Amino acid sequence: MQRLAQQVTALRPDLVNGDASYGELAWNQASPNPGGTSHRHRIWTSGGEPVAWGWARLPRRVRLSDGSVRDVTGASLAHQVHPDHPALVDEVIAWFDETAAGLERSVVAGAADVSALERWAAHGYGTDPDALGDTGSWTQLNERDLTGGVERPRLPDGHRFLTADEAGPEAAVRAHVDAWAPSAYTLEAYERVRSTAAYRGDLHVLVEAPDGTMAASTIMWLDEANATAEFEPVGTHPAHRRRGLARAMLLHGMHLARAAGAEHMTVACLGADGHSSARELYYGVGFRAFSRDAPLTKPATA
Repeated sequence: MQRLAQQVTALRPDLVNGDASYGELAWNQASPNPGGTSHRHRIWTSGGEPVAWGWARLPRRVRLSDGSVRDVTGASLAHQVHPDHPALVDEVIAWFDETAAGLERSVVAGAADVSALERWAAHGYGTDPDALGDTGSWTQLNERDLTGGVERPRLPDGHRFLTADEAGPEAAVRAHVDAWAPSAYTLEAYERVRSTAAYRGDLHVLVEAPDGTMAASTIMWLDEANATAEFEPVGTHPAHRRRGLARAMLLHGMHLARAAGAEHMTVACLGADGHSSARELYYGVGFRAFSRDAPLTKPATA
């Protein structure tokens, strides 16, 4: 699946939807029980190479860090189809409809993939109006070049950068859970993420506050084949926001990524007007919007 992401990135990077990027696929190993019955995968190959894949997430109960549970009642699909094999879109749709029969279904497609959007519409999928509102959940991909130089980071006094290798697993998990609470992230989930071939502990950056709190963190995913790296995720502890920590961490991360061989950087964020803070953060360190997703849905009765 990541190999296909690399191939599509090389050929048509605007067709890599938010669920199918090289880094997002690795990070999604943090999903609760990704190999269990609530997750179904299928890969289509040609000549021994992947040309399409689908990852269906079915109804499940998710336990969160505050002790609560969240019941997911519908089905969602992450997928990717090689641009040289557009006819496989219909096979991916048919597989998902069979796998999630009787459930409300949602999928994220690339807004630039006009032919694929036509095929989804032909199978009864329409634009999700809730996802496209002022506080909707559609995402945009942002990019910037690293070859022209990156500003030097400046942390507030008493703060310092650490890698996950230096901070340790418990600190890395705590940093994420604090930033995204309530969260389903656990040590077990982190071990799944860390076991992926794409993970590098030296590209997993944390900011330690003077009191020892891990105040911010991000993971960078280096795609050596395309000399690009992706921030995913990026988070700051609520009590440590608006102090310039995330900005400094992103700049520091880009210097690390450049030293590791990356010439290009990407990061995704929510694109709706009501979610401007993260977008402005990324714009402030040189990113600009590159592509966006098209969220689609199909009712349970269809």
